[in-house]
Amino acid sequence: MTTDSTQPSETHQTVADAGTGAALTTQQGVIVADDQNTLTDGERGPQLLEDFVMREKIFHFDHERIPERVVHARGYGAKGVFECSDSMFDVTRAGVFGEAGKTTEVFVRFSTVAGNKGSFDLARDVRGFATKFYTDEGNWDLVANNIPVFFIQDAMKFPDLVHAAKPEPHTGFPQAQTAHDNFWDFVSLMPESTHMLMWIMSDRAIPRSFRFMEGFGVHTFRFVNERDESTYVKFHWKPVAGLQSVMWNEAVKINGADPDFHRRDLWNAIESGDHPQWELGVQLFDDDFADSFDFDVLDSTKLIPEEHVPVRIVGTMTLNQNVDNFFAETEQVAFCTANVVPGIDFTNDPLLQGRNFSYLDTQLKRLGSPNFTHIPVNAPRCPVVHFQQDGHMATQVPEFGRANYEPNSWGDDGGPREDPVAGYRSFPAAESGDKRRVRPESFADHYSQARQFFDSQTEVEQTHLADAFVFELSKVDTMAIQTRMIGGLRNVSEELAREVADGLGLDLPEASDAARPTRTDLEPSPALSILAAPLTSFAGRRIGVLVAPGSDADVLEALGDAATTEGVTLAFVAPKKHGVEDSAGNVLEIAEKIDGGPSVLFDAVAVVVTADQAERLAGDATAKDFVSDAHAHCKFVAYTPEATALFEAAGVSDFDDGYHELNTGSAATGFIEGCRSVRFWDRQQHVDAT
Repeated sequence: MTTDSTQPSETHQTVADAGTGAALTTQQGVIVADDQNTLTDGERGPQLLEDFVMREKIFHFDHERIPERVVHARGYGAKGVFECSDSMFDVTRAGVFGEAGKTTEVFVRFSTVAGNKGSFDLARDVRGFATKFYTDEGNWDLVANNIPVFFIQDAMKFPDLVHAAKPEPHTGFPQAQTAHDNFWDFVSLMPESTHMLMWIMSDRAIPRSFRFMEGFGVHTFRFVNERDESTYVKFHWKPVAGLQSVMWNEAVKINGADPDFHRRDLWNAIESGDHPQWELGVQLFDDDFADSFDFDVLDSTKLIPEEHVPVRIVGTMTLNQNVDNFFAETEQVAFCTANVVPGIDFTNDPLLQGRNFSYLDTQLKRLGSPNFTHIPVNAPRCPVVHFQQDGHMATQVPEFGRANYEPNSWGDDGGPREDPVAGYRSFPAAESGDKRRVRPESFADHYSQARQFFDSQTEVEQTHLADAFVFELSKVDTMAIQTRMIGGLRNVSEELAREVADGLGLDLPEASDAARPTRTDLEPSPALSILAAPLTSFAGRRIGVLVAPGSDADVLEALGDAATTEGVTLAFVAPKKHGVEDSAGNVLEIAEKIDGGPSVLFDAVAVVVTADQAERLAGDATAKDFVSDAHAHCKFVAYTPEATALFEAAGVSDFDDGYHELNTGSAATGFIEGCRSVRFWDRQQHVDAT
């Protein structure tokens, strides 16, 4: 039977009845009568060009995707608030730091650098940590990373760096990895990259969570106060929950089990009310310190150890709201290092200067218009009044009729006027010199801080770092690149270079020429190590509890009570998703079926099963992996005595001090408190899963 498209059909009626009661309209506000069928000439005839409903719908669909970011494409955002705890009015006129208790709305986007939007979260990579402060004086973007230095000193080399790190152009792979010839060819020819390579091969490059990583502004900026006095500043984000990373073998398996692991972790934490927090700290110093420091403060491949200039905590950021729409907010948010407010200014860092140009240019390409600040996530929260009009996708009606320029003589109708008092004033730094293309001689020491970083790591971290170099360089097919890279590492550490050469089966090559000799007098900096500062709480972490029908209800209750006291989440993992009852007949809420919830997804594990169930699970490969991986990844493990058959089947027979037998109620508390160390690293020498 033919349906008259001018009359509501049964299908239309069903769709309408299922809705919210609001009428569906086009983007022009015209109510749509039929959203199921294209307008045609006859029942089986050609479609009509005049069908504006279909054309608008397809047009929008065709343009739903915008070009992804060249770098930092894989990102995730959240909203929150920054509260100033220490007025810095003595060094900056920036209102965000004007008084203790001052709060400012923020939007944060975390990201990886090298992979595309569809890559996995646990890539070995730098993590972006970009924060947009919606201040009373305009938007300030602190575009940070989770590593305080960078690969290059001059923005001129940024396209080369990114091209080298991205998938090789002739093959299109590898995705989200630097383990290939092009990357290592480039960095082995760029000694200035060596310090960053130490960081990127360390555990810093595979964080356990966005919530457990630091952020750094990388560059040296200026604070400027009301008297136009300048103080140099470096910005630090310090996670209140502490630092934590994963092992490489663990990261590989997490990517397979849940490629959205970091995204899901952040979303779940905020949704559950466990709001992530970071303290914002600053390193403040003057020209005298800058002139006397061992390295150039404008060199982005260098840092200032906290032992030289302590970090002053000035506020706390709390992320307390997930985005309402990923595309509208996280995908369209636009950051720019040049977005500063009165009281914050730039230095002559050549990498920062290039970023100030590049980011704004990038927004036009990605978002298609100079009006990207009309998008709500980018719009300032303070009054915005200017003469900039027109352009693609202009969404705001100008407030002034005939005035679209200044100066003008139209009086009150002539629009805004400049304000020399309240307006942004750049610091009047005296500059002079020849116009040249040259790298400062003060930037020439490429290995000393790299050595300092390596020496600052614990033995466990040094092992992971060496293993990372071996893994990455093992993916390089050109031996000359491998030997050149190891030759450079000899300028950092003979021990490190030898371990990497041995791991690849190569003879130790000659050391590369160094522009300046590596200094050996730089003291280790404990602040550069993740493990040097032990955690005092396990709060915010997740424990995976392997259960099965008949699991001891008293043990589970004790675990639950201890976890609640510590602020830890328990997630039950079982052979089946539904119908699992404990020994008291309580139906357990299962978070993951065993083959979908491997132990790599958790910070610690417990196995609470009956002897019969342990025997059954001993024949399940995924259950054996659950305990063998937890053992290999040096996690703390709790178990009931009846569960030993599963461990034996998994090849785990020696229970070290990282294992806790759950035989009393207090044992559960002891297990949770033991987990505060996060890992039982003494086990690493007996396993091979780095």
